[in-house]
Amino acid sequence: MVIAFFKRLFGGGPAGAAGAPAAAAPATSSGPRLRTYKGSELGIHREQISQAAIRTCEILQRAGFKAYVVGGGVRDSLLGLTPKDFDVATDATPEQVQASFRRARIIGRRFKIVHVMFGRETIETSTFRALQNDAETDEHGRVLRDNVFGTQQEDALRRDFTVNALYYDPIADQVQDWLGGVADLKARTLRMIGDPATRYREDPVRMLRTVRFAAKLDFHVDPATLAPIAELAELLENVPSARLFDEMLKLLESGHALACVRRLRAEGLHHGVLPLLDVIVEQPDGERFIEVALANTDARVRAGKSVSPGFLFATLLWQLVSVRWRARQAAGEHSIPALMEAMDSVLDEQASKLAIQRRYIADMRDIWGLQPRLEKGGRGAARALEHLRFRAGYDFLLLRVEAGELPEELGRWWTDFVDGDSATREQLLDARPGDARPAAATKRRRRRRSGARKGAGEGDAAGDAGGEGVGGEDGGTVGREPDDDPRWREIPGQGGGSPRDRDPPA
Repeated sequence: MVIAFFKRLFGGGPAGAAGAPAAAAPATSSGPRLRTYKGSELGIHREQISQAAIRTCEILQRAGFKAYVVGGGVRDSLLGLTPKDFDVATDATPEQVQASFRRARIIGRRFKIVHVMFGRETIETSTFRALQNDAETDEHGRVLRDNVFGTQQEDALRRDFTVNALYYDPIADQVQDWLGGVADLKARTLRMIGDPATRYREDPVRMLRTVRFAAKLDFHVDPATLAPIAELAELLENVPSARLFDEMLKLLESGHALACVRRLRAEGLHHGVLPLLDVIVEQPDGERFIEVALANTDARVRAGKSVSPGFLFATLLWQLVSVRWRARQAAGEHSIPALMEAMDSVLDEQASKLAIQRRYIADMRDIWGLQPRLEKGGRGAARALEHLRFRAGYDFLLLRVEAGELPEELGRWWTDFVDGDSATREQLLDARPGDARPAAATKRRRRRRSGARKGAGEGDAAGDAGGEGVGGEDGGTVGREPDDDPRWREIPGQGGGSPRDRDPPA
């Protein structure tokens, strides 16, 4: 059922072998064999490499150790991409690495590494790992402790994919390849080192990495690498939720989130395996919104712009909040309390599954809490501009407009209001989208409503305003602007209330 839903949502089927490039013969079939290449001849140049990574290698080599730039930094440089970061591998122990630098610290227990710091840049430096036949594992085969050090050849065999097992010496301008990674790069093939099923059991997150790298690099996945994923996908349930959260964040911030989601479905990582994926694919009528949100996220990442995790998760969980919010309103609850209850129920339900950090949850609440204020606009618009998360709430509103959830006029009105001068904004306040009433009539209703509050027996004045004022859908907030609704002030810190309400004058 879920697979059928995904096919309807994204179309297409699994990435098959049809049309795939001919894969290079596995270098591991006859054991590792070292091949060396001139880095500049392969297209990698010292100028492309982080000066902090080069400096790390220089200092360690001067101390008598081997040291190489390794992993994604080498792979992306060879592909003509801009690496996100650079890692170093060495035969020095973590303690020896730490002693070689003025600013360095050892982190991790299961897998000790050293963070070497140069100004604001941190170079993750790891010691060559040894092959282990008796590593400490859990009942599913996941390695629990991995601090046995070995040779460079063993370290190459321990890495996940052949294209990630390339070692670049920036001092000698030499690329060392033990497992045919250069050939796989040229063939654009993603191949697991060793037996894929065993490697996935050692660390189930490698299944997600397979999907992420295939989508990010647009690589064909070697059939032997792909085959065990559907059968072993349930092992992801044993991975700590915090680690899953980190991996999913990398996937969603890769600049290829939409392609990654499609690959997750294609490779069998679907219902019941990954909580966040369940959230994405099981939202009623949320297909368009999710597609728009992920496409916009990808565009921002590719343009070099930052992406807020709080905003990203607010988009992924919005449809759950929205459906519950509307259901509570239909049952007779007022808009703001209904939204607060919907937010609480969704966040409580997802907290144990997604391990979202509290700071992101606070951003999500503010973004969601601004939506009813932005939907209504009106005289509260100027005060909404002062909200700390207004820009995120406004961008979120535009996503909803683009997805067809809200009318286009509302998005245009807010864009004109944000960009306009004071005179333009005053005109817009008197001509909100969907409001056919003249400004004068609006003012008369406000005067009658004010008189009704002063005169306890003037029920006819209050009745005249009923059903037409801003917020009339809520019954008890007839004619009020959102900031004048006392229910915003009853729940401090949830995105409601103007600065005036939150910070009363002394």
